[in-house]
Amino acid sequence: MTAETATLDPTASIAAPPAADTQQHGFLLPIVGGAALAHLLNDMIQAMLPSIFPMLKANFSLSFGQIGVIALVYQVTASLLQPWIGMYTDKHPKPFLLPSGMGMTLIGIGLLATAQSYEMLLVAAAVVGVGSATFHPEASRIARLASGGRFGTAQSTFQVGGNTGSAIGPLLTAAIVIPHGQPAVAWFMVVALVAIFVLYRLTIWVRHNGSAKAKSLAKNHAGEGLDRAGVIRAVTVICILMFAKFVYIASFTNYFTFYLIERFHLSVQSSQLFLFMFLAAVAAGTFAGGPVGDRIGRKAVIWISFLGVAPFALALPYVGLVGTAVLAIVIGLVMSSAFAALVVYAQEAVPGRVGLVSGLMFGLMFGIGGVGAAGLGELADVHGIVWVYGLTSFLPLLGLATAFLPDTRKKRQ
Repeated sequence: MTAETATLDPTASIAAPPAADTQQHGFLLPIVGGAALAHLLNDMIQAMLPSIFPMLKANFSLSFGQIGVIALVYQVTASLLQPWIGMYTDKHPKPFLLPSGMGMTLIGIGLLATAQSYEMLLVAAAVVGVGSATFHPEASRIARLASGGRFGTAQSTFQVGGNTGSAIGPLLTAAIVIPHGQPAVAWFMVVALVAIFVLYRLTIWVRHNGSAKAKSLAKNHAGEGLDRAGVIRAVTVICILMFAKFVYIASFTNYFTFYLIERFHLSVQSSQLFLFMFLAAVAAGTFAGGPVGDRIGRKAVIWISFLGVAPFALALPYVGLVGTAVLAIVIGLVMSSAFAALVVYAQEAVPGRVGLVSGLMFGLMFGIGGVGAAGLGELADVHGIVWVYGLTSFLPLLGLATAFLPDTRKKRQ
């Protein structure tokens, strides 16, 4: 079997021995695609949980506060554990942690389908969150290993898988779980089993080829990294940028339908169509941001993502319905391009700590998105949702902080 044939055959590429892989150079689409598929399946399951909140509220007579606690338990385990897992596996690689973590998700789904009390719902949410925390840093590492140096392209492909799963999850929930009740949650165990199989095959590839790939990337694509002061400055700026991006995105994903209903008196169904257009634009922008960053640099993409979207964000609260639709698509397309660039920039800033950096970035994404959504909801209760959109329109201007990002690619070893 030739190297070209092996690259085209996902099974052959994943299971190939070390000798075969040494002949393969460049972007390994079957491996990156496998990581993206696993991300799709993982995030499909994660999106199912908030989609069944209305059903759980009715079944268990829960208050909004109790629903919030379930969401908080999931967010805490899903976000806070990620950097710790990534930091540990940077020093002590655990190849089979990925399928084992998805096994935790499988258990969490079973608990969720059979829970008879509020306390068991909290346990189920925590277990599902642990599975997600295990998945993101390790699967992101595999995508980087198979990138052939095209780190942005690999990261954006991986992230688009997650975005797609997040969009499909609520649709499957509406079609399968809502009509048949809580026990139908168990059908998502099939999704988890498929994900375990995909992750097991990826793990076999890593065991055979991961060390050689890591050495090759370190030799051919490693930058100098940053000193301690540079890392501190970079992390501070990245936190500001992540705050601006994910709070602004959260204002759309959580409240755009309410904004459209209140300002333009749309029906729920019509407002959902506008939300779908925004989410589709986010997926497209996420995918485009990685390859563009590989060509023109990470900082350039970050500049474009934030300052390029600022005029459209500032105009959004003052245009009509058609203008709102057009601007929402442009905003989703442009602003979402930054995430892959931010992740790869952080990985270049701290070479050799891919797991830690990936865990921090995905953990920040979960945490900032959750806290931001809650904060915007409180503001909307006090001032109204239209006022909130006027406030958040200024968030992209925080992209000016990009000027303080140190250069991570000054030299090549």
